[in-house]
Amino acid sequence: MNHNTPGTPRTRPASSPAGLTQRLASTGQLRAMGVPAAEVAGRSAAGGDWQQLLPGVFLLRPGAPSSDDRLRAALLYARRDGEAPLDGPGAMLTGLAALSLHGFSSAPPAPALDRIDVLVGRTRRLRSTGFVRVVRAPESPEPVELGGLPVAPVARALTDAVSGLHDAETVRGLLTEAVRGGHCEPPVLVRELSRARLLTRPHVVDAVDSLLVEGRGLSEERLYEMVRDFGLPDPVWNVDLRLPGGPHLGGVDAYWPDQAVAVELDTRAPRQDEDAMWSEYTRKREHLERLGITVVHLTPRKLREAMDQQATVVRTALMAASERQPAAYVVVLPR
Repeated sequence: MNHNTPGTPRTRPASSPAGLTQRLASTGQLRAMGVPAAEVAGRSAAGGDWQQLLPGVFLLRPGAPSSDDRLRAALLYARRDGEAPLDGPGAMLTGLAALSLHGFSSAPPAPALDRIDVLVGRTRRLRSTGFVRVVRAPESPEPVELGGLPVAPVARALTDAVSGLHDAETVRGLLTEAVRGGHCEPPVLVRELSRARLLTRPHVVDAVDSLLVEGRGLSEERLYEMVRDFGLPDPVWNVDLRLPGGPHLGGVDAYWPDQAVAVELDTRAPRQDEDAMWSEYTRKREHLERLGITVVHLTPRKLREAMDQQATVVRTALMAASERQPAAYVVVLPR
C-alpha cells in the first residue's frame, strides 16, 4: 500500500459524516447524505464505531443503546422505507412501551422492555424482528406526542398490550389504572377490546367485569362530590321509580322528589348491543318526561372533565321546576 491509497472504512476516524448530527439513521438517510454502503458496512461491523440495531437502522456511536435509542429505532424501522420523519404520518408506539410513556406505573418502564410494539397500517409489508413487534390496524388512531414520539392513545395501547399478556393480575392492574387515573373511560376501552376480539379470553373478561364495576363506582363518587361541592340540595340516591300500583319506570342514580328531577349516569356496558340499549334508555327517558319528570343525562367523562358545567345543568333543571306543570306522583323505592 502506498501513501495515496485510501484507508478502508474500518480505519476511518470515529466521526459522523458531515451534516449528520442525529444518533440514529436509516440506510436511506445515510445514502442520501453521501455515505457509501461500504463505509456503513465497515463502521457497523465488529470493532466499528456504529451499530446496526435493526435491519436498515444504525446507532451512530459505540456503547449500549439507551431506552430512547431503542424507541426511536423501532419507529425508524417501522416508517415506510425508513425515510419518514418521526413526527410525520405512519407508525406509532403502542402496547406496554406506549403505556410507559403515558405514565402507567403498572406498566414496566421502557428500559425494562424486551419488546417494543409499533402500530402500522394493515397493508404495510413489514415483519417483526429483533426487539420490535409489528402490530397492524385497519384504521390507525390519531397518535399523541409524548417525549417527541408518536404514541397510540391509551385505549389502543392497552388493547395491544393486553393481546400479548396472559397474566390476569397484570391485565386487571393495567385496566384499573386506566380508569382510576382518568386515562380512559371504560366504554371506550371495552369497545377497543371487543373490536380486537379479546373478550373471548376468560382472564380479559374477568378484568373487564372488574373494570366496569370500578368505572361505575368512580362515576358515582364524582356525582356525590358534585352535589356536595357545588351546594346542590341533597337528592335520594340510587332509587327505582314506579307509578302507584303501576309498572316499574326504571332506576335513576339521583332523584329530587320535590322538583321531579332525576340524574342518570350513562355507564352502559359496551359489550351489549348498543342500539338496543340506547333504545331502551330513550324509551325510559321519554316515559319519565311524559310524566313531568326531568331527566338529566350525565356521562363519566363529563363529570370528570367539566363537573362545574354539569352542576350548572342540574341546578338549572332544579330551578326550572317551579315553572313546569306538576309532575305525576311516583313511588320512590330503594334500588
